Amino acid sequence: MSHDHDDRPRLTPAQAEAALSPPPGRNGGDLVVESLQGLGATTVFGLPGQHALGMFDALRRSSLSYVGLRVENNAGFAADAYGRITGEVAPLLLSTGPGALTSLAALQEAAAASAPVLAISSQIPTAGLGGGRHGYLHELRDQQASFRDIVKSVHTVRSASQIPSAIAAAWESALTAPHGPVWVEIPQDVLLAGTVLPVVSAMDATPREVHPRPELTVAAAHLLSNAERPAIIAGGGVVRSDASGKLRALAERINAPVVTTFGGKGAFPWEHPLSLRSWLEDRHTTDFLESADVLLVVGSGLGELSSNYHTFSPRGRVIQIEADAGKLESNHPALGIHSDAREALADLLEAVTERPDEDAAGRVRTVLEKVRARIDAQDLTLEQGVLASVREALPDTAPSFWDMTILAYWAWSAFDARHPNTMHSAQGAGGLGYGFPAAIGAAAADPTRPVLAVSGDGGAMYSLAELATARQYGLPVTWLIVDDGGYGILREYMTGAFGEATATDLARPDFVALAESFGVPAVRTTPESLATDLAKALAAPGPSVVVLPALLRMFEPTHL
Repeated sequence: MSHDHDDRPRLTPAQAEAALSPPPGRNGGDLVVESLQGLGATTVFGLPGQHALGMFDALRRSSLSYVGLRVENNAGFAADAYGRITGEVAPLLLSTGPGALTSLAALQEAAAASAPVLAISSQIPTAGLGGGRHGYLHELRDQQASFRDIVKSVHTVRSASQIPSAIAAAWESALTAPHGPVWVEIPQDVLLAGTVLPVVSAMDATPREVHPRPELTVAAAHLLSNAERPAIIAGGGVVRSDASGKLRALAERINAPVVTTFGGKGAFPWEHPLSLRSWLEDRHTTDFLESADVLLVVGSGLGELSSNYHTFSPRGRVIQIEADAGKLESNHPALGIHSDAREALADLLEAVTERPDEDAAGRVRTVLEKVRARIDAQDLTLEQGVLASVREALPDTAPSFWDMTILAYWAWSAFDARHPNTMHSAQGAGGLGYGFPAAIGAAAADPTRPVLAVSGDGGAMYSLAELATARQYGLPVTWLIVDDGGYGILREYMTGAFGEATATDLARPDFVALAESFGVPAVRTTPESLATDLAKALAAPGPSVVVLPALLRMFEPTHL
């Protein structure tokens, strides 16, 4: 039997000559950066540590651009945002033990949001592996065990020749739908040891595509084509697979109203006649979705936030398209289709028949009018005005990154993300401190457009060190800090549940003076001048801070 290998990468004569006589002075760290370059990486994030110095020394011999943050968790958030914005793998270089463990919360967010982060950590020397208690600096009995519950896959290297294969396998895992974070660990001595291995020049790590099974597509198309009241819930999978155009085409063909989840912001045009927008934390929307006789859920697991805190109980048939097999039917019985959203929507578009419905847009208007009336009855003009000012100031294509703060919770439901893949938050895992370091990662991916970060004063305290990072690299990140003197949403939750709040009021710095001490221009604004001050900051080169002292309130929930 003969095999055709013509599709394999071929070395040029110069590359072949280089393979036979590799340059001197290389070590295991060089194999790491050469592997990353060979796979197409251009930017890496991280923070050096003693065991990882072999990797970081090799960076200066590479063409990779390095963005160094001040806290490992923030470096993880920056890599997460880079992966979301570009759809490419974001390498994250970390040290052993405390450095590695400090990234865990960021990797949990990357896992929840399906961001392709390739974390490469050092390890204690090879002689210390295996769980013995040798007393090495940073030693853990089983470092990878701390990550196994969070990342998609774990890859351990024990010799230099294993480095390219381990990184290629991790790269493929990170980019196979659903995207997600992966973990590679390499012992200190392997990174530092000199190598005579040829320069890594030809790497291939093509992710596997996840296609829908054809019989499921036929069944789903039949249900949708013959539905009386179809509706669509579009989640983050639509954004990540760049399927918003196919989603719109399908919705228009079968005249199905569309609501986007908080992770799916921008997946469907906000002002479209079939757009129910993102009012998922509203009983009027929940009632409407429950009344659908066929509900198509694309790229969402219908988790807590997407189901109005598990009060949603569909009465019709549910079709669920999801690249993460573990999410299929995890919350509701459905015709489960394990597939990348783009692939499944493309097949459905070919299979459905046009479904006329002159009343669909009217039903959408009715729901939105009920939502509007409910919000307007709660005297929340300050909150709506602040959010409108942010929308006015932010260019349509500029990305925004929102921390876990009251203004962000408003934005989940009420902010018009005018383009797909422009609005991101930490609503996957729900940890604090995401907004500003994530915005740094997005600015590193594309420094030609401004990036907005939104935090409360409590969440901002997690990220203050990164003002130095933004200044050092001159990144165009504007940080809006809404200062209400504490953890505002927790204050509301505790007051509502217990009558008073505990441990939610915070002493904090003068954020304007603090930013200026880093060399970052800052201004204190008011709700009335926010749009002007924010637009001015976003238009200026380099980083900036806008501080808004304001006590914002949430709209009343409907799930209690």
